[in-house]
This record gives sequence, C-alpha cells and structure tokens, in this order.
Amino acid sequence: MREQYTHHVSRFSQRSFNLTSIKRIAINTGGGDAPGLNAVIRAVVLAALNHGYEVVGIRDGYNGLLIPEKFPKGGLVPLDRDKVRGITHLGGTIIGTTNRGNPLRYPVQQPDGSYVEVDRSDELVAAFADNGIDALIAVGGDGSMEIAHALWEKGLRVVGVPKTIDNDLEHTVVTFGFDTAVFFASECIDRLHSTAQSHQRVMVIEVMGRYAGWIALHAGVASSADAILIPEIPYDINRVAEKVLDRERNGRHFSMVVVAEGARPVNGDYVVQAKEVGRAKRLGGIGDQVAAQLQELTGKEARCVVLGHLLRGGKPTSADRLLALRFGAAAVRAIEAGQTDVMVALDPPNVRYVPLVEATRRMKTVPLDGDTILTARDLGTSLGD
Repeated sequence: MREQYTHHVSRFSQRSFNLTSIKRIAINTGGGDAPGLNAVIRAVVLAALNHGYEVVGIRDGYNGLLIPEKFPKGGLVPLDRDKVRGITHLGGTIIGTTNRGNPLRYPVQQPDGSYVEVDRSDELVAAFADNGIDALIAVGGDGSMEIAHALWEKGLRVVGVPKTIDNDLEHTVVTFGFDTAVFFASECIDRLHSTAQSHQRVMVIEVMGRYAGWIALHAGVASSADAILIPEIPYDINRVAEKVLDRERNGRHFSMVVVAEGARPVNGDYVVQAKEVGRAKRLGGIGDQVAAQLQELTGKEARCVVLGHLLRGGKPTSADRLLALRFGAAAVRAIEAGQTDVMVALDPPNVRYVPLVEATRRMKTVPLDGDTILTARDLGTSLGD
C-alpha cells in the first residue's frame, strides 16, 4: 500500500540517494510550540528505531548545530525509547524550539548592539555532515518548511512535518495543534459567556492565528459567538455595533465578539505589537481596539480578554495526538521509501507526500464560500461585513 503515501510527488522531490547509507536521522522542532510536538517526536523515534536508524534531536530549532556552545550537554540529544516514553500527552517539545533561529536570515549582534541578518545555511549543512546526520525531519510551520526546502537545495535529505495551531499550511486538510487550540478557545469563550451575561457586558476575545482566521472562526461558531472578525473579511465596526444593539433591543444585554489577531477594519491595517530582527511581525492589540470602539458606539461596557499563548500550551487533544503520531511515522516511511524535499500531509483518509515548494507557495486562508462561513451567516453571526 506504499503507493498511497508517495503519489503527487513532483520529479524534483524524487532526488535519488543510497538508502543503505542512512544510519542517523535528526529531528528538530521550529517556530512556535504546538500541542502534539512530543507525539511527533515519539513516533519518529520509535518508527526510525524499527527501521534500524539512529535518531538525534537538534536543540532549539537549528541552534543545537549553529551555536552548540550554548548547550552544556551538547546541541544534539540522543533519542531512544527511554527518552520518548510517556511523552505523547505532554505539551511543548522535549528538544526545545525557537522562532529566532532562521539559518537563512540568522540575527547576529554587531559591536554597536544592533543586529544584522546573515545566511548561515552553508555552515549548517556542513554541521549536519560533521555530525554524521544523513537525513532531517523538520517539524514546523510555513517558515520551517521554507528553510527545509532551502536545505534540500544545498544537498540535505529532508522531510517536513506540518505544525501550526494556525492551520494555515496548504495541501494538508489540517495541522496538528489546531484542534487543541480551538478546543481550549471554545472552553474559554464558554466561561466568559457567564460573566458577560452576569454583568451585561460586551466581551471581546482575541485569539491567535496570524493572518488566517481558522481559530477564531471555528471557536467562535462552536461557542455561539455573536460576532466573529477574521482577517479574510475586513470588518466595519459599525456593523458589529449594530449587532450588539440589536441584541440589546431584543432583551439580550450581553454580546460575545471573537477577534482573530490578524483581523483588520475596512481600509485599515493590521495591529502590530512589535517587529524584531529575525522574526516576523508580532500581531496583537486588535481586541482592545475593538472593545474600545464598541463601548463608544453602543454605550455598553466592553472588556477584552487576550487568550494569546494559552492556546499553544497544555496537553494535546486525542485528535491532535493521533494526527501527530501519524505524521511522525509517515515521515520516517518517507525516508525509508527514498523521498526527500517533501512534506507529509493529511488527505483523508490517508497521509500523503507533497513537495515542500508547493506546501509553502501560499498561505491557506479561510474560504469565504466555505461551509463554516455559510453556517455562521445562517446562524445570524455577524462577520463585520
């Protein structure tokens, strides 16, 4: 049945190599943490050992190879059955991660205290060779997949595993971490319903997701939010205020508004907290802005709750555990089958491989004609348009 895992792979992803030469596989986790990372690590280690491969984990993205002196016990962590026993249900990642260690644009501090970005990819590929690493399983989001493809272009054997709570990677129906984030966001919104009703307030809940509205939409619909604002639909704050006032006239003296951190008004821009060298813009603050505007427009007290990194933490749901385990095992099968420069992806009911370059070509955003958007509209939820 191996063919179900190898179709849709371009000729560029089938660079041949001697499978008998593979002895040591590395795994790293990059970007923000997500529930399910440890499950992937466990699956990779156990599957690799069953195929006769040795496995090492790279500490903190690629920093274990780029700045090994930072780690007193070494930048590479030998991974065996004992190291991964009992970690499937744990949040975080036992090998660490970072969103500041892009080897293609590595931030290096200058004598004057400023930072410049330096390409350290050649140095990194050499470090893989020096440490006897024959293949890499890179676990991360779109940025991590772009790095993995660049390393393949320099001769490294690479298989990617998609990870992001934002669910914004193309060619996979879902990424692990998303289900857990939606579950927790929904629970928080449920809890805030009672305090909003008790105090007759407007509660604005800001959730993560960057430039995609998947978390806000799914959690908002699941929790019966009255308004949901997502990046894909620029909003008119007056329309949202109308929804609040309409509820007020009908005896519903509270409202729940879920806002994605990347939501923006019509003809407006994203709200950015910070921009640092070596990192993407850090979004956040739109919830406070919406709450202040709604309070002014409706005369009702409005409060904002930012869920933020709470969505990344904690134990993964059973759905995310299973998906992470499937992805990890499939990544090892990809290496065993001779694949490289591919990402594992969920294409129900199977896991398949897609070229990394296709997986990172564009961001997966919420389709405006999708069933969940249509469901929200049918339920009378305001989307701000």
